[in-house]
Amino acid sequence: MVTVQQLQRALALALLATGFLHGCAAPGQPDNPLTADSQPGTKSGIEAVGPDGWTPQELALIRSLSLRNLPPLPPSESNRYAADEQAARLGQRLFFDERLSSNGQVSCASCHQPELGFADGLPRGVGVDVVDRNTMSVIGAAYSPWLFWDGRADSLWRQALGPLEDAREHGGTRTQHVQVLARHYSDEYEAAFGPAAVFDRLEQLPASAGPLGSLDELEAWEQMTLADRDAINRVFADMGKAIEAYQRRLLPLPTRFDAYVDALNTGDNGRAFELMSEVERQGLKLFIDRADCMHCHNGALFSNNDFHNTGVADADENTLGEGRVRGAHRAQHGEFSCLSGYSDAGENACEELRYIKATGPELMSAFRTPSLRNVSRTAPYMHNGRLATLAEVIDHYAAAPPGELGQSELQPLSLSADEKSQLVAFLGTLNEQQKTDGNPWRQRPQ
Repeated sequence: MVTVQQLQRALALALLATGFLHGCAAPGQPDNPLTADSQPGTKSGIEAVGPDGWTPQELALIRSLSLRNLPPLPPSESNRYAADEQAARLGQRLFFDERLSSNGQVSCASCHQPELGFADGLPRGVGVDVVDRNTMSVIGAAYSPWLFWDGRADSLWRQALGPLEDAREHGGTRTQHVQVLARHYSDEYEAAFGPAAVFDRLEQLPASAGPLGSLDELEAWEQMTLADRDAINRVFADMGKAIEAYQRRLLPLPTRFDAYVDALNTGDNGRAFELMSEVERQGLKLFIDRADCMHCHNGALFSNNDFHNTGVADADENTLGEGRVRGAHRAQHGEFSCLSGYSDAGENACEELRYIKATGPELMSAFRTPSLRNVSRTAPYMHNGRLATLAEVIDHYAAAPPGELGQSELQPLSLSADEKSQLVAFLGTLNEQQKTDGNPWRQRPQ
């Protein structure tokens, strides 16, 4: 099966092969002889005859970023309920339910707030306590084969389960969450997944027990029979699968940039001129060429869904700063992976996990490339939230500091203050224009 990530890599390789992306020129030559040192409407190797003054090569890159190029959602190999609407509706209710936490005040939506692009506007997320990572938006997350900043989850349903038991996020336990489900959503659960016999025995099981809780909660879990633990695990896994079914409905909406590309495609230069200012167009030009942003931020989601060291990790992050090194190991050994007994995957499925790249120096402090859609609404930035503004992010990429852990992939960029401002201006065109209050999947259910 060809994955979305493989398709994105193929596109990037094709563009590289034709010299479209930064870094293909010989020493001493312009990065892109078709566009370097040129402005729209001028000559630099060939005539810029495309709409709004773009060369054919530039247009190809710009069109590759359009939301119209977003492929259909890839199937969820390990979740046979991923497309089920009843499961999605249950998942939506679970996503917004604060009862799925130790203090009754934290839900998935506490960090993934619809009005903030399904992020939270904080340097690091806050659940029951402050966590170690900046909150990444879940819009379009179903397209990524790996979840979390380090990619330690190989599916959305597996990712959804992690925070529920994390002491600083939801802080709950496995039996506690299943009890909330049985008490408040038994009908919805049965409609989507069928009856759960364990619901009738919950009063005989510990109120709060799980493999990741306190010593008392762990002891209570270990005293349960294997059959009871398995029954709880299966319902708990179904909760994650319901949340995945819901999150697969959280797809990106058109932006001003997408409308601009549509205008280019129809040859409506007047409309294109209205949609993006000259400053924003110059920022786009930098983005697709000299600033080398498309090395990682490519495709309709502006992300290659891969992992890169950009020199941001702090030495005091300890093992957390190891990024993909640590994440790949955890992805291979989780009890809710695609290869686990709680997966719905077929015998020959799970290729991403089977052939995972889990070793190599390039994985040290490498973190997942986030989508840039809605990026100006989801500050602060980077995996640890240490950069407060887009201007700071661009300053960081231009300076290309070596970083404290691993080897940064960045190379210094010679960008003027005006050019940095142009990049920030272009990134502002990637915000969704459509209001979300008319989209029932982006609201707390009634």
